[in-house]
Amino acid sequence: MNDVRFKRLPENPDLPLPSYATPGAAGMDMRACLPEGPVTIEPGRIALIPTGFAVELPSATEMQIRPRSGLATKHGLLVPNSPGTVDEDYRGPIKIALLNAGPDAYTINHADRIAQAVIADVRRPRIIEVTTLSDTERGAGGFGSTGIKD
Repeated sequence: MNDVRFKRLPENPDLPLPSYATPGAAGMDMRACLPEGPVTIEPGRIALIPTGFAVELPSATEMQIRPRSGLATKHGLLVPNSPGTVDEDYRGPIKIALLNAGPDAYTINHADRIAQAVIADVRRPRIIEVTTLSDTERGAGGFGSTGIKD
């Protein structure tokens, strides 16, 4: 199966299916399902916003939930666990965590496009324990070890 199957939930009588805004878009737009009214996220707060859909993904894929660039750069609206992951075997409601990292409160209305979802392949390599690892030029150099200039 290569299809991504969305199930409309009872609280969602009217939202369109998630869709790609342009033929070249990598992410499909996810909308807020808020038929009971808008949600305002105060600066520094996180809100869990329902989409009104559940999903069935193809085998060996995940759905990555990412911020929308305009909301992130203009209003500081981020996905705090970005990218959020929807696993292929999850069948519950898709909800999107949004963090308001901006200076002002932000109000989300029913049907607003709030995030984007990218379908990505997942590898599941065999997990093994070893006593040594191969050497590399970088070695164990961690945060900042490669510098910012040549």
